[in-house]
Amino acid sequence: MGIKIAGQIEKVNGKELSYHEFVERYMEKNQPVVLTGLMDDWRACRDWVTDNGQPNLQFFATHFGKSKVQVADCGTREFTDQKRLEMTVAEFVEQWLGDPMQEHGNASSHSAMSKMSLYLKDWHFVKEYPEYEAYTTPVFFCDDWLNIYLDNYHMHNDPNIYSENNEISCSDYRFVYMGAKGTWTPFHADVFRSYSWSANVCGKKRWLFLSPSQSHLVFDRNMKSCVYNIFDEVNETKISGFAETIWLECTQEQNEIIFVPSGWYHQVHNLEDTISINHNWFNAYNLCWVWDLLLRDYNEAKEYIEDIKDICDDFEGLCQRNLAANTGMNFNDFLIFLARLSLANFIQLHYLARKNGNNTRNLSPIAQHLTFNLASIQKIALNIKSVEDLTGSHGFHLDFRETLKDPEFFKLCTILGKTYGMVHMQQNWNSATKNAWIDDMRDLDVIGTCSSRVCNPEDLIKFIELAVAEFMGVRIAEDDSRLN
Repeated sequence: MGIKIAGQIEKVNGKELSYHEFVERYMEKNQPVVLTGLMDDWRACRDWVTDNGQPNLQFFATHFGKSKVQVADCGTREFTDQKRLEMTVAEFVEQWLGDPMQEHGNASSHSAMSKMSLYLKDWHFVKEYPEYEAYTTPVFFCDDWLNIYLDNYHMHNDPNIYSENNEISCSDYRFVYMGAKGTWTPFHADVFRSYSWSANVCGKKRWLFLSPSQSHLVFDRNMKSCVYNIFDEVNETKISGFAETIWLECTQEQNEIIFVPSGWYHQVHNLEDTISINHNWFNAYNLCWVWDLLLRDYNEAKEYIEDIKDICDDFEGLCQRNLAANTGMNFNDFLIFLARLSLANFIQLHYLARKNGNNTRNLSPIAQHLTFNLASIQKIALNIKSVEDLTGSHGFHLDFRETLKDPEFFKLCTILGKTYGMVHMQQNWNSATKNAWIDDMRDLDVIGTCSSRVCNPEDLIKFIELAVAEFMGVRIAEDDSRLN
């Protein structure tokens, strides 16, 4: 069965695009785009690529060879993904180059491995080598709440869910991928329904995209089973809508970066030996996608164990634990995330208002951005409240007074301030010393006005209302209109 390709993804020179234009044309509209001209000064483009444009595999084996990585066998399906193997980078390079096995394995195992189509995926390179500055995240993708948060906190606080070996709970979503010509990634939408960006350090990829408005056409009638490979013969009896799908295509060249919006299903093939850098991320513009996925997966988790509800002492708690295990976070994780980000955004507003003598009539681009963030969080909290009214609260609490004493929260605030200074080309707007920041935090009257302990979505909603009323007046209502 062939697929219908209706058009190509737009390519734009990133040097000629402002941040505001990127938001207006692509992020707000949730539209994919390929950006050029943004990788010229990357160290990775020098170190990781040979003079003839091929992956410098020996460089990886020499400098990062001991790293343990996940490698997909592209020829073997396992559930909804490809079978994963664990090996060192040095072992992966040997397999790619076809070198004899040395201290590990034997001839027969090497023969079996060589028949596999191996693709190194999801290597947490930045976490593992923080001193090696391989690249600079383009400004369009810097408003990254997910990775800023995970640099300072675990996603899970429940000891029954969190463990040091659980990558979802204790790491980031910044990855390196490496694969030979012919390796590929099956049809999928990204984790958390986040945005993603993928930069080709070398090589060429073919991308096939399906709009979110057509995603229902690639599932069975129960929306449970999805197409694995769009080029396989699809069972039309099981997935009857596949023939109606219309696709967008893109050939991504070396030194090009593709922006993948939320909810766009895609399949990717390496047309040449390829190395790429990939981030998953979300912020105020796509929080609704994250919440919609959590709610859908929660309902599925609940339905799956409905038959034990009457005999389960903590049925809702079990649903939340299963949600965290399956999706990467649960309602409590998400609420704590939102509460910390709300406080961090509010502190930025507080500092900005004090710096400007509390003159907030003509909001700067940074202040507009911060109030938009708070409006977005408030809207999601309202949605969560409607569900919490049915399910009840299960252990969510965050003490803002204690949070203000937390050095990790201070770091989160600092990087958030630097991020918005860079995004809006006002790098020096947030030049407060650490002591000044602490003084600002201690002077937050709004913390005393409402309860400092946030225990449910309603508490978070009230905090945002009070915070913005104190510093921004009616501006929050104006920004909220952009979300509707």
